[in-house]
Amino acid sequence: MKKIVHTEKAPKAIGPYSQAVLAGNTLYISGQVPVNPETGVIPEGITAQTEQVMKNIEAILTEAGFTFADVVKSTCLLADMEYFKPMNEVYAKYYQTDCPARAAFAVKGLPLGALVEIETIAVK
Repeated sequence: MKKIVHTEKAPKAIGPYSQAVLAGNTLYISGQVPVNPETGVIPEGITAQTEQVMKNIEAILTEAGFTFADVVKSTCLLADMEYFKPMNEVYAKYYQTDCPARAAFAVKGLPLGALVEIETIAVK
């Protein structure tokens, strides 16, 4: 059985998808871009954008009753690999021990001109 997870504390989906889907004990969070859900604005720079993405992920995790400790896999999409190091510095603040599996790669473009998008899977 699946349950759609939605919170106003993360940006609304910009297409035909859900913020997250809970299937059994696994939470699948759609790729989060750095839109501030209160203002609808994307902050400037990769560091601020990564911080906003992580806040959006945290809001969805919390809504579903999960924490960053439950995350088992992340996929990080970057507009350019030059953003890898600063993205990693912010990401490391959220995952300091028992880090999830992860892939990170550059893509040709991201929605809304974002510099970073992160997809997340968590399990209880």
